[in-house]
Amino acid sequence: MKRGGFPPARVLLLVAGCVLMSACSETKLATYAVKEAQTGQDGGGYKIGKPYQIQGVWYYPAEDYNYQETGVASWYGPDFHGKYTANGEIFDQNQVTAAHRTLPLPSFVRVTNLDNGRSLVVRVNDRGPFAHSRILDLSRRAAQLLGMEQQGTARVKVEIMADESRALAMRLKSKTDEPQVAAAPRETVQAETLPPPGSREQAKPIVNSAPPPPRQTVAEPDAQQLANQPVRTVAVKPTQMYIQAGAFQRYDNANRLSAALSGMGQTKITQVVTKGGTMFRVRMGPLPSLDAADALLEKVIASGYPEAKLVVD
Repeated sequence: MKRGGFPPARVLLLVAGCVLMSACSETKLATYAVKEAQTGQDGGGYKIGKPYQIQGVWYYPAEDYNYQETGVASWYGPDFHGKYTANGEIFDQNQVTAAHRTLPLPSFVRVTNLDNGRSLVVRVNDRGPFAHSRILDLSRRAAQLLGMEQQGTARVKVEIMADESRALAMRLKSKTDEPQVAAAPRETVQAETLPPPGSREQAKPIVNSAPPPPRQTVAEPDAQQLANQPVRTVAVKPTQMYIQAGAFQRYDNANRLSAALSGMGQTKITQVVTKGGTMFRVRMGPLPSLDAADALLEKVIASGYPEAKLVVD
């Protein structure tokens, strides 16, 4: 509305718009902050990281697009909510994310709860867990959707989503490595003298420089869409927990380890065929409970076998 003594209408509209924005600033800023927290991705980048140690055990982050593992997952939330993740994102316990010790950050994995069959796509954006007997730390929301919040842990199968994770890595790498580009030169114009009015001669066209070629882009998966995929329910079979102390290409090595661990409990050597060839696994178990598995794993590691891990089969 126009009042006497006020600026012209155009300026008045601008001022009015500013006043309206100022009046709603708290609400809009709060909404924006919530949206930023919901994405959980702003400020983060692609990261693999250097080898690191947790309680005497070394871990070696790497790109592994064949990754698949079974074990026990836990969840984390309130104590880390709003803090930075290992790749610089803001952790939001209400988003579907997870922490993994070695996968690239970020990556997408499918997590299947082997206790109830629930399966979900999860975005890995942090390092952890810090307990030797866990293979994945889920956000609180992911734990809720997988039906394990109350229990605190669950037997899970974790599989990397190779295509989606590769595409995301390429996108973030290209963004990080992209050089600073100088400003494009102005378009060149050729000036021509126009003929007098009424002349039959047509004016020569203005010649512009050719437009730059289209930029090559890498298809990036929609993180929000992937993370919001519905929970699936798949058929699962009963599983047991074991401590896998090692895996060897030669039976003699497996047999020596089995003998060394025999004083801690029953051991068994099993032969399996993998992409890398035939392997001989040394396992202890099955274990009657997670507490028993945790205790035995710590004992095996303390005895000089840091490669030991808890597996579900």
